[in-house]
Amino acid sequence: MKMTSIKMKKKLEERLQSNEWKTTFNRDKDTFRIEWRESGDGITITLPNVISKYEARGEEALDELEDHVQEALRVMNETHHLSGKEEKIFPVIRAASFPTETEQGKKLVYADHTAETRIYYALDLGKSYQLIDESMLEKENWTKERMKEVASFNVRSLPVKMKKDTVYGNDFYFHSTQDGYDASRILNEVLLEELKAECKGELAISIPHQDVIIFADVQNPEGYDIIAQMAMKFFAEGTVPITSLSFLYENKELEPIFILAQKKPKQNRKED
Repeated sequence: MKMTSIKMKKKLEERLQSNEWKTTFNRDKDTFRIEWRESGDGITITLPNVISKYEARGEEALDELEDHVQEALRVMNETHHLSGKEEKIFPVIRAASFPTETEQGKKLVYADHTAETRIYYALDLGKSYQLIDESMLEKENWTKERMKEVASFNVRSLPVKMKKDTVYGNDFYFHSTQDGYDASRILNEVLLEELKAECKGELAISIPHQDVIIFADVQNPEGYDIIAQMAMKFFAEGTVPITSLSFLYENKELEPIFILAQKKPKQNRKED
């Protein structure tokens, strides 16, 4: 039988029963919310997205969602400090449409990145992380500049493990450790400069979702089409989608490939 929002709501209610939090269903928005009874802090889930994953993966998808929700609620109910945990602060990439405030109205700390993406900042908590808001900085007399410097230093320390695949004369490198910061590797300028120096053609980069980053040595026009198709596929599958667009890295800057596609440099194509 076809899974409906009402049926999924009942499944989630059974899984997320607790005296400490309550659940509500918004029929108009097709969402399901779990929040702490005392504080009102919580998580809102879009049911059609859950149904899609359930139909593809069954109860396993709900197991993962349940773990995520319980961990997120636990994190919300704790007080976290930045001082003394400097090595746990990292940048995370999100879509430009990602909210700049929490549901409780706290302003998240973020920085501009590209027209498609923004940089937010997170305190790593082991199984999860908490996005840093301005009130966290104020309580500990941290400046945004200090936090950004710490996060920038830490992202350069993250290991990079890539798998290579060659398609139609173009080399693609995939990195996915699922540590929560795979896409954040795009902020490691030292890494990007090293890859750029080694490229035979153009360096293209894709961050379709949080848990993957794709580097491509584009050596012929087909390479642009291939990375575009890869990005779209990964974007559709990601739990935290970022952008289906890919970027060319040139002169330490990122530009969306769709802008430059008509400027594909013929001199970079190999001679027959």
